[in-house]
Amino acid sequence: MPRRFHDAEELLPPATALKRALAIIYDGLISIAVLLVATWAYTMVAGWITGWDTYEQMAEAGQLSGDPGLTFALFLVLYLFFAYFWTRAGQTLGMQVWRVRIENLDGTSVSWTQSLLRYGTASAVVFLAMLGGHYLGAVTLLLTVPAIIALFYPINGLSVTDRISNSVVVALPKPAKK
Repeated sequence: MPRRFHDAEELLPPATALKRALAIIYDGLISIAVLLVATWAYTMVAGWITGWDTYEQMAEAGQLSGDPGLTFALFLVLYLFFAYFWTRAGQTLGMQVWRVRIENLDGTSVSWTQSLLRYGTASAVVFLAMLGGHYLGAVTLLLTVPAIIALFYPINGLSVTDRISNSVVVALPKPAKK
C-alpha cells in the first residue's frame, strides 16, 4: 500500500539540480559505508563456507579479484538500501538533510518497481561510463561526465530517472517555526 505524503491537489516544486547533486554526494558517502559493511559480511560468509585456509590461499593467488558473487551482492545490497528508503519515506538520509523527496505525481510513495527502474537506469549509465573509462581511458570523461549530469539534471523539473520511473523529486518546504 503506497504511503500518501500529501493531497493529490497539492503540488510541491521540483527539486533544484544543486539540491539533487548535494543529496547524491551525501548518499554516495553513506553508500560507501554500506558497501564496506556488505563486503565484510560477504567475506565472512565466503570464508566460512570455503574454509579460512582455502579462502586465504585463493586471496593470495588473486582468484578473488573479480568475484561476480560479490559484485552481484553489492549491487543487490545497494538497491535494497535505496529502494527501502524510497518506498517507505521517499527519502534517503542524504535527501532528508537537503529536504528533497521522491514521490509519484499524486503525492504517494514510489513502488519497488519504480525504485528498480530509477536504480537500474542510474546504474546502467554509471556502469557504461566506468566501462568506457576502463577501455578508452580518461578521454571518455569528456563524454561520460556530461552523460551522468544529464541523467540527473532536471529538465522542466524532471530528470531522465524521473521520466523512466514516472516519479518526481520534489523540494520540501521548510518546517514552520513554533
